[in-house]
Amino acid sequence: MRRKYSRRSLIVSRFLIPFSLLAALLAACQPAAATPDVNLALTAAFETAVAQISAPTATPQITDTPVPTATIPRTPPALPGTYQTSMLKPEDLPRTYVTDSCQYIKNKWDSTKAAPGTVVMVVMHHGINKGEASGNDVTVNEHKKIMDSLYEAGFQAINMQQLSDFMYDNASIPQRSVIFIVDDRHFAEYFNDHWRPYFDQWGWSVVNAYIGIDERTDLWAENAALSAEGWVDFQSHGYIHNIPISEGSTDEFIISEMGGAISSIQKYMNKTPIGYTWPGGGFSKRAVEIGPTLGYKLGFTVNERGPVMYNWIPQADAVNDSNPMAIPEVPAGNPLMTLPRYWSTNVLDHIDTVRAIGEEAAAYAEQNKAVELEYYDIVCAPTYGPIP
Repeated sequence: MRRKYSRRSLIVSRFLIPFSLLAALLAACQPAAATPDVNLALTAAFETAVAQISAPTATPQITDTPVPTATIPRTPPALPGTYQTSMLKPEDLPRTYVTDSCQYIKNKWDSTKAAPGTVVMVVMHHGINKGEASGNDVTVNEHKKIMDSLYEAGFQAINMQQLSDFMYDNASIPQRSVIFIVDDRHFAEYFNDHWRPYFDQWGWSVVNAYIGIDERTDLWAENAALSAEGWVDFQSHGYIHNIPISEGSTDEFIISEMGGAISSIQKYMNKTPIGYTWPGGGFSKRAVEIGPTLGYKLGFTVNERGPVMYNWIPQADAVNDSNPMAIPEVPAGNPLMTLPRYWSTNVLDHIDTVRAIGEEAAAYAEQNKAVELEYYDIVCAPTYGPIP
């Protein structure tokens, strides 16, 4: 019967034989007096061999390779349409002029700028009569009622630079603003009697669209004194003034009419006008193109279309029955140079409408705020940065 040996026994035998021989040789070479303990040596050798055999082999650790998380591109939402209102005539549709959607949204929701729904009522004045009113004039009592009604409705007066900054960059102005533009030349008495009381009481300024022809130095002098006080803001109303610009006007005439007024106001008032009130309400596509090259930022018609807001100006595409005397502004191609104005004779009929349009526009903006901010975050923020 064949004897079975375990693997451990075989290994031990392999190590014991050589160690036995080694022990015999060592014994032969040593003096007889120093007899080593053979059993102790064999035991130590045996334990060392077993320990080497029994020592576990280190298992290599498996390191997981991180799997990158896939970035899912965000789809920008569709932007809402321009605010519309039934409070304007159907043909007088609001037009936008800011072509960069990102810049528009940033200006609109910047907390340091004008709040959405900020509205401006542009009012055109000709005469204020102490007696009976005639033509486009109003009486002293009517004028007082206009001013009191606007104040009671929460409006505050602004000047031309404020309006320009608002229309271009949505700069902060009162949420209900009004700008009074008095056409033609007047003596200082006119402003002292009819406008100074409101400047003294409420800080309200007034714009005078001044005719630039260089004559009547005495008239220039007393108006220059008002200009120096700061509350009468002199702007341009043409040079000759009596010949309205039309589509048939030459470049030479347009430049002399618009540029000549700048030179006169610079000479007497020591300022450069940025607002141009079209004499007789006449303008042309070419004049609208030339005006900004001369330094004008805003132009004013005699068309009653409605109030204005940032990136929102009511205009018409063509002559229409609801306003047959108004020259259509859209063909001219620049809404900022063809702004509408309310006649002073009609202001009282439109104050509530202007206020309601501002409130309605603010509500519409708030309704679409989340969508516009999401669009800005996806499309605009990487380039334009965060909205203040």
